[in-house]
Amino acid sequence: MKNNFFILAIAATFGACNVANDSNVKLETQIDSVSYSLGLNVAQGVKTQGLDTINPKSVAAAFNDVFNENDLKINDDEALRVLQDYFMKLNEKAQEESLSEATNNLEAGLDFLDENAKKEGVITTESGLQYLVITEGSGTKPKATDKVTVHYHGTLIDGTVFDSSVDRGQPATFGVNEVIAGWVEALQLMNVGSKYKLFIPPYIAYGESARSEVIGPNSTLIFEVELLSIN
Repeated sequence: MKNNFFILAIAATFGACNVANDSNVKLETQIDSVSYSLGLNVAQGVKTQGLDTINPKSVAAAFNDVFNENDLKINDDEALRVLQDYFMKLNEKAQEESLSEATNNLEAGLDFLDENAKKEGVITTESGLQYLVITEGSGTKPKATDKVTVHYHGTLIDGTVFDSSVDRGQPATFGVNEVIAGWVEALQLMNVGSKYKLFIPPYIAYGESARSEVIGPNSTLIFEVELLSIN
């Protein structure tokens, strides 16, 4: 435990020093470059843990006291307790925010799906998947063990685009059973040449896990999918 918080303390310190330094600092010696590289590495690492602000004057004072062997304003044990308390609170805050986001996303998604199910042409399957046939193809339907090539365009319910092979101009190829459950089900309903619009509730998408900065926990996903071929 002590070593973990020692690392966090060093990371926070170097992160703060990086903020305090002149952005035009010159790296004239090897130790200058080593010091800057260390600061860069640990500052980026600690920032991912939620520490995004710090008092550079306090950091400078700590460096000065340690290297000049002055009396310390906080001893080692106190410093560890301060860090433990602070990072614990950061973690609790992050968990609360994640839970709130998950709840909000779930409620918004279910409300959306309830209304969407009433629209003309929208079909709801037993799993809760909803789909709308845009174009019905005449080819064969893939099996779960097949590989397929598709074009797709994915958005959240508010229209935010999170992924699109259409925008990239390059179709995607993958195994039918290698994707989220909503896709696995939908692809096996489609004939080659079909284009469907899918409305996928979170429990057959990515569930309670945040997939990315855009796809939060309990996100309902919308895809336009065109099945180009079975490989």
